[in-house]
Amino acid sequence: MNRGKGPSQRQLRVGEELRHALSEVFQREGFRDPALQGVILTVTEVRPSPDLRNATVFISPLGGGDIKAILAGLRRASHFLRGEVARRIHLKYMPDFSFKADTSFDEAAKIDAALRDPVVAHDVHGDDDHDEDDADRSDDDFGPADR
Repeated sequence: MNRGKGPSQRQLRVGEELRHALSEVFQREGFRDPALQGVILTVTEVRPSPDLRNATVFISPLGGGDIKAILAGLRRASHFLRGEVARRIHLKYMPDFSFKADTSFDEAAKIDAALRDPVVAHDVHGDDDHDEDDADRSDDDFGPADR
C-alpha cells in the first residue's frame, strides 16, 4: 500500500479524463430525477482509487441548492452516468462513482472572511511598517564595510 504517497500519474490522468467526461455529461444530458433537473453542477475533482475500480467525484452546484438532495439524485443516476462516461472514454474497467460535495469553496470563503476581519487585518498588516523601512533603503545606505 502506498501510504504517505500521493496519487500516481495514471490516477491523476484518469481522474482528469473522468472529470472532463462527467462535466460534458452534466452539460449536455437531461436528467429525469427531480433533484437534478435545472441544477448546474461543477465537477471540481475526480479521485480514482489506486486500482481504478472506484472514483470519488467532488461536485459543487452552481448557484447553490440542496446538496443532500443533489447527492441522492446523483447516487440514483450513477449507473446512467457510468454508461455515458464509458461511451466517451475507453478504460479497461469503468470505475463506480461515489459523489461528495466539494466544500473547498466554502472553506476558502471562511478564510477570506476571517482575513478581512479588522482585528485580523491589523495583526496581519501591523508589522508591514517595519518591513517597508528596510525596503526603502538602497545599496547606497550601506558603507563599504557593510557590502
